Amino acid sequence: MTTAVQARTLKTRARLTEAARDVISETGYAAMRVEEVVRRAGVAKGTFFAHFRDKDALMDQLIGERINAIMDDMEQLPPPSSIPALVNALTPLMRFMTCERYVFEIILRHSGAAEKKEVGPIAMTFGRFIEILSPWMKTSHLRQDGSPGMLAEGVQAFMINAMALSFCALHNDTPLEGRLQPYLELWLLPQGKN
Repeated sequence: MTTAVQARTLKTRARLTEAARDVISETGYAAMRVEEVVRRAGVAKGTFFAHFRDKDALMDQLIGERINAIMDDMEQLPPPSSIPALVNALTPLMRFMTCERYVFEIILRHSGAAEKKEVGPIAMTFGRFIEILSPWMKTSHLRQDGSPGMLAEGVQAFMINAMALSFCALHNDTPLEGRLQPYLELWLLPQGKN
């Protein structure tokens, strides 16, 4: 009996997430409404809330999945041989994370959890980013006076800053790549090499 309930629960959750993906493909993330998701999934609104605390919880899952898919592609890349190559490798991730202001805000809200039980898919991608970039930081042309993990965390911080500034009316005239590259040159190249 428990197996049948679990299978039904998994199928219902899958229908909800698939319906949400369909709505998002038509309207975008911010415009997606729970009412439309449950209508398309053919379930009651209460069923949605049995699976997801709220719309943000669903977004945590869907956005986290998309970030992970982009990171899967990043993992297949050879270590970037230059700062422009590194920026190029990060661009698909930055483009997705800034595709809508709402998406970026959800990412920031879910990036750090106050308790371990709150760590969701988006928060997990922040750790995965460091795991992917740390080996890249070991390349000989980059600064070597810090640990690869610390260098990767710096790249992540500068990337988030560059993305945040892209939404700022006073600073949004510079493309993401053009804003990130000078930060990374100062952060990653040994003094006198940029």
